[in-house]
Amino acid sequence: MPDIPEQPEPPETPGAPETPGPSEAREPGPARRGPRRRLVLAPALALLAAGGGLLALGLRDQQPAPPEAVDKPGATVTVPGSPGGESGEPGARDPAPGRSSTAPEPEGKRTPPLPSSPPVRVSVPKLKVSSSLESLGLDGRRAMETPRDPARAGWYRPGPAPGAQGPAVIAGHVTWDGAPAVFFRLADLDPGDRVDVAREDGRTAEFTVERVARYTKATFPTIEVYRNLDHAGLRLITCGGTYSEADHRYADNVVVYARLTGSHS
Repeated sequence: MPDIPEQPEPPETPGAPETPGPSEAREPGPARRGPRRRLVLAPALALLAAGGGLLALGLRDQQPAPPEAVDKPGATVTVPGSPGGESGEPGARDPAPGRSSTAPEPEGKRTPPLPSSPPVRVSVPKLKVSSSLESLGLDGRRAMETPRDPARAGWYRPGPAPGAQGPAVIAGHVTWDGAPAVFFRLADLDPGDRVDVAREDGRTAEFTVERVARYTKATFPTIEVYRNLDHAGLRLITCGGTYSEADHRYADNVVVYARLTGSHS
């Protein structure tokens, strides 16, 4: 296992539970079946410490700076299909690596965070996705687990709950055995689209997409994705770009950034 450089320590995140430190893993190929594997939605490092408040998914060379924001039509590409399953078939789109689409900062009064409550379902109306949620922790190598069922997304339970203050993380597969999985069309989201997360307390947290970005693994901005927030945020993460049969890895990661904008019972 190669050495991973020390990660810079950000300020504390209120209520962030302590979890162990980093490890590195190969990405599971979409045509490979087997036991639960380490999450590879960004290279596999998982760290969310109470004193550090950082969840990083396995970067060798951290790039804290966020990518340049551009209008989505100029930042998307069509990704051709490939044997073994890329992030998209013809017609599926990814933001260009290192770029993102952004929405303006919401005006007016911010929606206050909700009390913490575990999530039970994520719904993305535009994508016609509605998935119950698996609970994801850390495996024996201290890397985030990946959902067992490719048709279901998973919530990283050591992190904030969706609706509570901080960057809640929900992850899902993009393909499995060459077929579309739960987050196959994640890159089709645009700023302003809605994501709903139903919670155990009976409330549904309503999120609005702020931006969608695709990063190469070498430039994945750990701090930008998992930094402390003064509001309730949500990160939806999956793989993107080209899938390498030789390395069993996707080239990129797609990250959807969203903000709590309402809730209902």
